[in-house]
Amino acid sequence: MGKTMKIRKLGNNLEVSALGLGCMSMSALYGPPADKQEMIKLIRSAHQRGITLFDTAESYGPFANEMLVGEALQPIRDQVVIATKFGFDIDLATGERRGRTNSRPEHIKAAVEGCLRRLRTDHIDLLYQHRVDPDVPIEDVAGAVKELIAEGKVRHFGLSEAGVKTIRRAHAVQPLTAVQSEYSLFWRGPEAELLPLVEELGIGFVPFSPLGAGFLTGKIDENTKFDPTDFRNSVPRFSAEARRANMALVDVIKTVATRKKATPAQVALAWLLAQKPWIVPIPGTTKLHRLEENLGAVDLELTAQDLSYVSTELSKVAVKGERLPEAALKMTGR
Repeated sequence: MGKTMKIRKLGNNLEVSALGLGCMSMSALYGPPADKQEMIKLIRSAHQRGITLFDTAESYGPFANEMLVGEALQPIRDQVVIATKFGFDIDLATGERRGRTNSRPEHIKAAVEGCLRRLRTDHIDLLYQHRVDPDVPIEDVAGAVKELIAEGKVRHFGLSEAGVKTIRRAHAVQPLTAVQSEYSLFWRGPEAELLPLVEELGIGFVPFSPLGAGFLTGKIDENTKFDPTDFRNSVPRFSAEARRANMALVDVIKTVATRKKATPAQVALAWLLAQKPWIVPIPGTTKLHRLEENLGAVDLELTAQDLSYVSTELSKVAVKGERLPEAALKMTGR
């Protein structure tokens, strides 16, 4: 990379690289799992290039992704920040995932023991509730994590895809270090209420799908065929018709990319980094050249003029299609 990686702060005191690495796609949801040895190499290469935040979850696989991340990071455990998540109803013995959420305090504590074992570590740096459980008061969830922090098993608490009231209530019991939600030029929902709230409370923000599940790279068009096991097949925003309509968005990003001698992916990530100093995107990839391309965004300066151009042009584009299938959307923003 040549230049040293820029550092950002989540919450009061969790320092991480300006870009993290989302590891989910290495094991799940974007088609068949990638080769494990290749992915271990990729994760270690990411660290060599300055990335210190690695994001996984017990539900990716289930369990397979944590095992991969644990093995990859074991030799450099004290130099990295590992984020993982609990909160789905997963049989902790078999890994069978039932469709529901489960954040009962005793389930959280048992789940965390499994996470620690698979991650080959004695502490989780950042533990998120993956989705809000409507059957368990968030105060009970925050209380359980607070106890895990007191025991030294967890360092920081986070919420994923939570609504503003939930965030406020959780933060009152155990201060949150980070909130993770989808956010990109493809989905700007958090700008309305979520970003002002986390700024007010001093909580960091970790956008997942910062490249719009790949759409903002400009490499996907209406004719792109996804693997049958790829979750994008069931996402309304990725229907052929929606992709055709949404190319207008990519065209705006491409215009800026050409002007800056950068790639569309770099512009999309640099745009997120330019929004607030406490935003740390976690693009995922299974390819080293994509990782290097993404890292190029950290040193890409978008001027006020660039940002205002993007703003103006995008206000003319109506993004078509929901960001998730209906059942999945019902689990967000609670």
